[in-house]
Amino acid sequence: MSQVDERYMRSSSSFLVLIFVAGLVVGGIVTCYITFQQIGSLANEISNLKTRVSNLWGTQNVTYQNITIYQNSTALSELYESVKDSVVLVQGRTSQGRVQGSGFVYNFSGTMVVITNYHVVHGTTDISVTFSNGNGYASSVNGTDPYADLAVMVVNAPANEFKPLEIVSSSTLRVGDPVIAIGNPYGLVGSMTTGVISALGRTITEQYTGGFAIANIIQTSAPINPGNSGGPLLNYCGKVVGITTAIVADSQGLGFAIPSNTLLREIWSLITYGSYEGHSYLGVRGTDMSYDAAQELRVNVTYGYRIVEVISGGPSDNKLRADDVIVGMNETRIKNSDDLATYLEENTRPDDTLILKIVRGTATIERSVALGTRPPPPS
Repeated sequence: MSQVDERYMRSSSSFLVLIFVAGLVVGGIVTCYITFQQIGSLANEISNLKTRVSNLWGTQNVTYQNITIYQNSTALSELYESVKDSVVLVQGRTSQGRVQGSGFVYNFSGTMVVITNYHVVHGTTDISVTFSNGNGYASSVNGTDPYADLAVMVVNAPANEFKPLEIVSSSTLRVGDPVIAIGNPYGLVGSMTTGVISALGRTITEQYTGGFAIANIIQTSAPINPGNSGGPLLNYCGKVVGITTAIVADSQGLGFAIPSNTLLREIWSLITYGSYEGHSYLGVRGTDMSYDAAQELRVNVTYGYRIVEVISGGPSDNKLRADDVIVGMNETRIKNSDDLATYLEENTRPDDTLILKIVRGTATIERSVALGTRPPPPS
């Protein structure tokens, strides 16, 4: 074979290889393009399917909620049916006219009583209790505690009218726990509202407490209106954890209730003696600390309870002074007046000795105070 023929064959081979490689490249591009188109089409189909599933799921949720609402495996309608006959309408007469509120039946050691608020029956005559079936009976007040806004009544009714509720400890309540309020707002008998515990350890004051705070109050978002006072605040097991008592004027979703622990602590005394004398007394008046107050007093704490007045002849006389800042009680941190009132109510009794941690100017000191008994409320 000549050199010319050999060169020709080599060139032809190279050209064929080049054509083969080019074919592979073009084929790969075409295949990728087709595959990409298929993937895009498949992605669109998946997106459409997701949308359909989402719409179907939302429709199922609406349908489910329209049938019944479950909370913690409890049907609210069933819970209401189980407790509604225990809630009563309380009515009476004052010098200003007819008044009404709510209450609930409780079995205290075999004695059937009705629990309500002190302010519902205060200054009231001709008191009656009406059960959910419409039967009404004369009633009388057995015991009261204005400092806790509690009252216990006895009702002249047949035994089969009484369907008592169970009262459980409020100490396990946490912010966010769901609750139910049942009462008679504006005379609308047997109304139920729902909400959550929105705060704990609040204090409120009423005109009949002589300036003393009602302590350790439950704050709830369950709507409470005039006429709800004295009705039960229930957990989702239908057990009483509080007694609804007050609202803040012009507020939305802000109500208060006396904790069940306060009632459980006082019920024996209220029934046996008609009153409760276990509220301890520190003998000071004050206000919450703040950053501005700390600057004014030139102290290094922005929390605590600033004493404004020490009551002459009271337990703290000659031991505390104005502008002392109480920051601790028996090694418990006190941030404000709510903390102070709640600690005294829950953890102390008259004649107990209390160790106070005080910020006085630049010094931090301790003072021991023997607590007294709170003076009787104004009549």
